[in-house]
Amino acid sequence: MSLRQRLARLAGRLQEPQKVASFQRLCGVEALRSPSAAVPAGPREDEVAAEVPLPGDPRRRGRQPGPSGDPQPPGGDRNQCLVKPGSDGAPNGVRNGLAAELGPAQPRVASALRRNSLTGEVGELAGVSNWPLYYLFSFGTELGNELFYITFFPFWFWNLDALVGRRLVIIWVLVMYLGQCTKDIIRWPRPASPPVVKLEVFYNSEYSMPSTHAMSGTAIPIAMILLTYGRWQYPLIYGLILIPCWCSLVCLSRIYMGMHSILDIIVGFLYAILILTVFYPFVDLIDNFNQTYKYAPFVIIGLHLALGIFSFTLDTWSTSRGDTTEILGSGAGIAFGSHVTYNMGLILEPSLDMLPLTRPPITVTLFGKAILRIFLGMLFVLIVRNIVKKITIPLACKIFNIPCDDVRKARQYTEVELPYRYITYGMVGFSITFLVPHLFFFIGLF
Repeated sequence: MSLRQRLARLAGRLQEPQKVASFQRLCGVEALRSPSAAVPAGPREDEVAAEVPLPGDPRRRGRQPGPSGDPQPPGGDRNQCLVKPGSDGAPNGVRNGLAAELGPAQPRVASALRRNSLTGEVGELAGVSNWPLYYLFSFGTELGNELFYITFFPFWFWNLDALVGRRLVIIWVLVMYLGQCTKDIIRWPRPASPPVVKLEVFYNSEYSMPSTHAMSGTAIPIAMILLTYGRWQYPLIYGLILIPCWCSLVCLSRIYMGMHSILDIIVGFLYAILILTVFYPFVDLIDNFNQTYKYAPFVIIGLHLALGIFSFTLDTWSTSRGDTTEILGSGAGIAFGSHVTYNMGLILEPSLDMLPLTRPPITVTLFGKAILRIFLGMLFVLIVRNIVKKITIPLACKIFNIPCDDVRKARQYTEVELPYRYITYGMVGFSITFLVPHLFFFIGLF
């Protein structure tokens, strides 16, 4: 067997959904519903789903009658453990009114994270027996979601080091954009369910290869250490501990959630390393261009907009296009805001004669100002985002003659999704680097 055939066979094995399901079972996750499994002397699958309603599920209702049509007994609500296939039908280890012998605890029920508001997909129920791992990997997967990005990058700009923040954003935009485009070129589906349990469905409509969560979870901590070591004084061992912990947590969380195969994760990790190797030497040049070149705003806005329009197309609608436009819009807004801030003389970063920087002593005043900057700044950013969103969606619908009665459907049109996402998150980025810092200077928080 040739080397090529061996690699192809290895790749096939790493892509098998059974390996994802095995990892989930090892971590205490198992499906509660199976199309081929019959549950003797227990409720039907549709009744099980009714007993454990999903958050926000329109099917939410009160207690349901049991298999015989009788009402449920007191305590038969969704906090009660479900009957396992093959059991005698007695929940919670109680049989014939008597306490049964002590046995292993039944898994509690978890529903899919982050219901997809655009597609209406709610995912499936799962039994989780190891809740510390569930919360750990839920946190890990959030390190690649919007909530993390919209707090992590502003924290760098407002409280730590604007230069590092700008260059982290450049790397993040580049890595995520190339990852999303590669997904659309390769077009591999997500791991099959069953056997995989989908604990997250928000990105289920996107393609799978490579994992952009794994790419960002690799690129951000590595870039953060590369940008700060030597500029800030701290032991290198801290960075060498942070990188594998951050990276492994994000990567393993995507397998745990049932969203990626092992091969997706490995390719995402290696792809991020390749992008950093090729493009990191140019990050300083790009940042200086964005700040100092006279016509940089036209290049920034035009380039990011063109990349969003012409770079890739979708055979079917998915969240990929909107997410990519958000990333490009945020990058354009942050770069444009940095250019305006620099040319207006508002310097947010320390001068070169202060390098290397040392961590200031943490005092009540310092901590209080940091918290206040995050609170006020995020409040301002969210207000801007909501206002621009409320304006751009109806405006785009009116310009392109698209019905706006159902906003969820309207947002799936390219003519609405691209301008709405790009303008909204462009204003978010511009607020982070220009409007909010000016607000802080005005009220004396800098």
